[in-house]
Amino acid sequence: MDASHRLTLAQANQIIAAALARSAESGYKPMAVVVLDEAGHLKAAQRADGASMFRVDVATGKAWAAVGMGASSRMLADRARANPNFFVALAATAEGRFLPQTGAVLIKDATGAMLGAVGASGGSGDEDEAICIAGVEAAGLDHG
Repeated sequence: MDASHRLTLAQANQIIAAALARSAESGYKPMAVVVLDEAGHLKAAQRADGASMFRVDVATGKAWAAVGMGASSRMLADRARANPNFFVALAATAEGRFLPQTGAVLIKDATGAMLGAVGASGGSGDEDEAICIAGVEAAGLDHG
């Protein structure tokens, strides 16, 4: 993968800042937001003041599942309902890092190449997903 198809730290930080700003503007509970690169490695993470200790882990699991399966966590949650045994096996294989729950989206560049994923935790799945989308769009990137 050439450098033009890599997520930068500046982009990751911009995604997180915009996501947390959207959360605050919307009056959501304190959130954590995690950005992973295309290989599922941590790029950046922040936990808002007052967010519980589990929030970073949950946000990471959502983003990790999205990167691993190349799909938003909303899509994975839908797939998990239709095929629960497969998703239980995936979670076991991933040693607990795989969380197919709404609240993470893929981060893509203008060509559609996957750069990574962003996950959030602290609100409802819809709220978590909404702030992730806001973050990705604020960074001038596409989500999926």
